[in-house]
Amino acid sequence: MEAPLPRRWAHTQGVASRAASLAPILGDETDTLTAAAYLHDIGYSPELVGTGFHPLDGARYLRDVAGADATLCRLVAHHSCAVNEATERDLYDVLTAEFPPERHELADALTYCDMTTGPDGRHLDVHERLAEIHSRYGPDHLVSRSITASTPRILAAVQAVEIALRVQQT
Repeated sequence: MEAPLPRRWAHTQGVASRAASLAPILGDETDTLTAAAYLHDIGYSPELVGTGFHPLDGARYLRDVAGADATLCRLVAHHSCAVNEATERDLYDVLTAEFPPERHELADALTYCDMTTGPDGRHLDVHERLAEIHSRYGPDHLVSRSITASTPRILAAVQAVEIALRVQQT
């Protein structure tokens, strides 16, 4: 992904760095989350595009070609409330039939990492990240509509992780 999509790769590296930083609250699951963070946007790779919906395309590649662990595939398939965009693309039934949702603690952690990392890999406040997505796509784009629908869940996921980090530090 680095060569064809350098900005996306910078974002991915930032997301993975955030994932590794969650070791104090994830323990043994840190490696799984970090792998999912590195792979969450793999479906943007030009050679993997099938449906045009990167969570599904990436998860299918990981399952069908790479033989990846089912948890990893589910995390990629559902990252950052992907079900709302799947609904917009009329792919909800396909996504949920092929990849049941992962348990919320890991899904929330990946959402936290993705939604607090900007396109250049820098840490952003979740509200800045949501505004950046809306600015990049415009108000009428299906990604913006999906993010709007996902915002309450995204904010709850980020808050849950931030609370867990604070509790762990005390």
